[in-house]
Amino acid sequence: MTTRLAGFALVTLALSPVSVLAQPSGADLYARACAQCHDSSDTEIRAPRREAMRALSPEAILRALETGSMKPFAQALSAAERAALAQYIAGRAFTQQAAAVAGTPDGRCTEGAGDPSAGSGQASRPLEGPRWNGWGADIANTRFQSANAGLSAETVGGLSLKWAFGFEGTLSANAQASIVGGRVFVGGGRKVHALDAKSGCIRWSFATDAAVRTAVSVGPRRDGRGHAVYFGDIAAHAYALDAAKGTLLWKVKVDPHPAARVTGAPALHDGVLYVPVSSIEEAFGTRSDYECCTFRGSVMALDAETGAEIWKAYTIEDEPHRTKKNSVGTQLFGPSGAAIWSAPTVDPARGAVYVATGNAYSRAIDGTVADTSDAVIAFDMKTGRRLWHRQATPSDAFIVGCVSGNTMNCPDDHGPDHDFGQSPILTTLADGRRLLVIGQKSGVVHALDPDREGEIRWQVRVGKGGTLGGSQWGSAADKDKVYVAISDVRFTSGTPLLLDPRAGGGLFGIELATGRVAWSVPPAPCGERAQCSPALSAAVTAIPGVLFSGGVSGMLRAYATGDGRLLWEVDTARDDYVTVNGVRARGGAMDGPGPTVVDGMLYVTSGYGLWGGKAGNVLLAFGVSGD
Repeated sequence: MTTRLAGFALVTLALSPVSVLAQPSGADLYARACAQCHDSSDTEIRAPRREAMRALSPEAILRALETGSMKPFAQALSAAERAALAQYIAGRAFTQQAAAVAGTPDGRCTEGAGDPSAGSGQASRPLEGPRWNGWGADIANTRFQSANAGLSAETVGGLSLKWAFGFEGTLSANAQASIVGGRVFVGGGRKVHALDAKSGCIRWSFATDAAVRTAVSVGPRRDGRGHAVYFGDIAAHAYALDAAKGTLLWKVKVDPHPAARVTGAPALHDGVLYVPVSSIEEAFGTRSDYECCTFRGSVMALDAETGAEIWKAYTIEDEPHRTKKNSVGTQLFGPSGAAIWSAPTVDPARGAVYVATGNAYSRAIDGTVADTSDAVIAFDMKTGRRLWHRQATPSDAFIVGCVSGNTMNCPDDHGPDHDFGQSPILTTLADGRRLLVIGQKSGVVHALDPDREGEIRWQVRVGKGGTLGGSQWGSAADKDKVYVAISDVRFTSGTPLLLDPRAGGGLFGIELATGRVAWSVPPAPCGERAQCSPALSAAVTAIPGVLFSGGVSGMLRAYATGDGRLLWEVDTARDDYVTVNGVRARGGAMDGPGPTVVDGMLYVTSGYGLWGGKAGNVLLAFGVSGD
């Protein structure tokens, strides 16, 4: 997938080696090492603009350079250079403000409020009450909330904002909320929070080693010792915390590669945590001195109680080998790639775990591309043995820079970057037949037979496709239809590069049994605003009778699942949110995670930071007026 740091093609603070300066100049460092991405007109590089990064403190920027996702790019800089760069980007000097804000009690719940460990009833039995657990609401990743929605086509029009929560020290709200036992578990920057579902007050917050963009999965611990929450970070760690207290139970590094990360939510089933591993090595490959590429996607099965490894399975079985050298003499490697960007789908009936993979990064020494890239793969859930795979786009070897920019490490005859960014949906038809349904960046939706080694049942094209096109982060399915949102984002020509307000977007309701398009909604206008696009890249969410979809321009809309008519809409791209925790917050682009709906409330993050001026840092909770 074109480098997905928080969603699309992006390199945040992508630094190339610079010489050590006697007196570091932040402006010079930025011009030499950062402007190539943050001031770029390259449509593959969706880095936040410098003006957007001024919302961050210099402390937060320095953490990204020293211990965060940009550490591999900044390792050639001295400590003084990193400090100078952080202050220049932020536009102000270091202070103690960030540490002071982190320690304040603002927004914390009063003693006992919203505590699943206190009292009786639903709070003491969190998995028995209304919930949205993990990425897809269930291990089949349907993104369909049936019995616990508390909303309907008749009542959804009454939704209004109940509370807002601001994430401190981040430019992107890109993690999806899980709601279990009256709590909202959600990542924001380098923290995971447990909030009261009705009021948004803070029960606990846990500081992580790196930013968290996965959804959180919740499950019971062994021997009745309460519950645990599980998630991953962008430094390739998997975590388990005590759900009631937020204390660390265990932390495991799931892949040693410096570009590895966990973007898809770990899937929990029967005491085993299945952790998908992706990477941003596509961005590293733009450097002429980088030995591209050696990462392979994988799934690691961990004992949920202890974090001990049960098995690890790679999406590409062959280890990378030396292939050729680029024009400046840097050794290149292959095969590589096939990252897993999304949550695994668990099929207990067949004893299988299904994953969808991204594009390859490089070719093997014989020039071939791994046939497990751009594919759906089935692994045995007990052993990790590969059961079958079905590739959708052959020979798709691609890195950032292949279309424009530095093409030195780009594979020969590169592919179209048509990988899978979403989870396969496992569903059962009325006649008992089962399907795995998934949308692709190519703009094609596929239905595979999980009981016949992924045999294709139907395919339908609903988008044009492209590096930022097709169906991106997640579809949803009820018993009759699969609902698919289309990105197909495009840009205007000239400088500065802007989102095209006339291109992209569209929703589709597709019959599961046949693949026939039952209805479609044309791209909705995004109004008079900066960086306007009708593209729909975020995952969609369904409840009985209603489909929710968020757009790149910040609009959140609800549609009728029967015919696609508009039921409700709200503009989340605001700068004036009053938050329950006192953090200054703004909304913006909606991308990556989709809404979660539980017990009459809708929760959604707004402000996906990779769309220039559409960065933000807010979690919004909507409810029906009067509730």
